[in-house]
Amino acid sequence: MAEADSPPEDLERENRILQRKLHRLEANVQRMEEFQGTNSTILSGLLRDLEVERARSHELLLNVLPQRIIDRLNAGETLIADGHDDVTVLFSDIVGFTTISSVTPPSALVAELNRLFSGFDAICDAAGVDKIKTVGDAYLAVGGLAGDARADGGRAGELAIADAALGMVALAEDGAAQGGWRIRIGIHAGPIVAGVVGTSKFAYDVWGDTVNTASRLETTSEPGRIHVSADLARRLEASFVVERRGLVDLKGKGSAETYWLVGRRDEVPESR
Repeated sequence: MAEADSPPEDLERENRILQRKLHRLEANVQRMEEFQGTNSTILSGLLRDLEVERARSHELLLNVLPQRIIDRLNAGETLIADGHDDVTVLFSDIVGFTTISSVTPPSALVAELNRLFSGFDAICDAAGVDKIKTVGDAYLAVGGLAGDARADGGRAGELAIADAALGMVALAEDGAAQGGWRIRIGIHAGPIVAGVVGTSKFAYDVWGDTVNTASRLETTSEPGRIHVSADLARRLEASFVVERRGLVDLKGKGSAETYWLVGRRDEVPESR
């Protein structure tokens, strides 16, 4: 015998129960979707913030390390020390800086240093020269560090440094005309050692007799002038005007023939 049909009120009650369960399920699904959406938004925001901080960190690293050195550190190298047979080293300092710093308010002193060195940074970047560091009022840069040993004997580096030096003197002279400072520069070419030193506060630096000689040439230079060694002058004279200065006593090295770098041959008047 067939089972009797359920009364209508029982069917309505079952339907209401099913409807409530369905509403709860729909609400739960909606809350899960909202939760996932919120998590996705939070995650996206965190990823954006991470990328911003990563880019900022990279920019800070570029202030102390060349990009190729950063790439090597990221690849896992822990000891970076390279010998370079032929690069060109530039030293610059500010004429009379000790006196200037003693009579200039600290905020004005730092602001002017920042203006000058930021300009030097831009000039070096445009010329393809590596800024190594600043120490007080001294600025150190090197041309020809990128890549392996060059078939051209480092000529690209020396031309880049010469162009950078001329740009730096011009920038300083423009500033001096407005009450700013004057600089003097020394340049020498030869072998050096370059590497990263330190751990928590690491720095990319260069060492060797070439660096010392460039420093001595800077010390014995004159305001607004670029003092170069005789060997480097001979290498530059095809593209640049150089003038013999004569014999100069370089501390710790004795008497040496030196030259002034005047300018590019296509930019210096023939009468010069």
